[in-house]
This record gives sequence, structure tokens and C-alpha cells, in this order.
Amino acid sequence: MKLFRSTAVVLALTTGLLALPAQAQVVQNSSGDPLYTANAPKAFSMVGDLVIARPLLIGATAIGAVAFVVSLPFTALGGNVGEAAQALVVEPGKAAFVRCLGCTTSGYNKD
Repeated sequence: MKLFRSTAVVLALTTGLLALPAQAQVVQNSSGDPLYTANAPKAFSMVGDLVIARPLLIGATAIGAVAFVVSLPFTALGGNVGEAAQALVVEPGKAAFVRCLGCTTSGYNKD
């Protein structure tokens, strides 16, 4: 009888431990946004994004705007003002202000 109980307990614990990864795969997301659902960022990535990445991206946007204004005469002569604005101001701005917190890609699809 003792062998039966020990075997039953070991079997129950093993079955329970094997079911844990299947339960860990379930992601609860009530936002309904498909981009956010696809990325499903974790809390530590949201905190890192808020504390480290967003201030750096806002600074890159400001520095890019200054660099764009300084290079404007040269880019106007070269005929690539739009490309310079896109690279120096718009791209860092999209990453800083449009991207969801903790996501790796921008949610802004219009160019």
C-alpha cells in the first residue's frame, strides 16, 4: 500500500510539473491591439524602455532636429531634404513617441 501511494504521488507531481510549461504559454492581453498582442512585451522590457530607451530616443530626436537645421542648406542644394528629415527627425521621433511601451517595432504604418 505504501508503494502504491508513493507511486501515485510521484505520478501526480510529474504530471503537474509537465503541465506547467503549457500554462506558461498563455498570454493574457486585453488591449485588442494586434501589434501589441504580437509583441506582448514583459514588464522588465517596459520599464527599461521607459527609463532608458525613451529618454535616449527623445534626445536623439532633438539632436537630429538640430543636425537637420544645420545641414539644411547642404541638403537643399543636394535635393534630398525629405530624406534627411526622415532619417534625422522622423525615424527617431516615431520610435520615441509612436511605438508602444516595450515593443520593438513602431505601430505607425503611414509614411
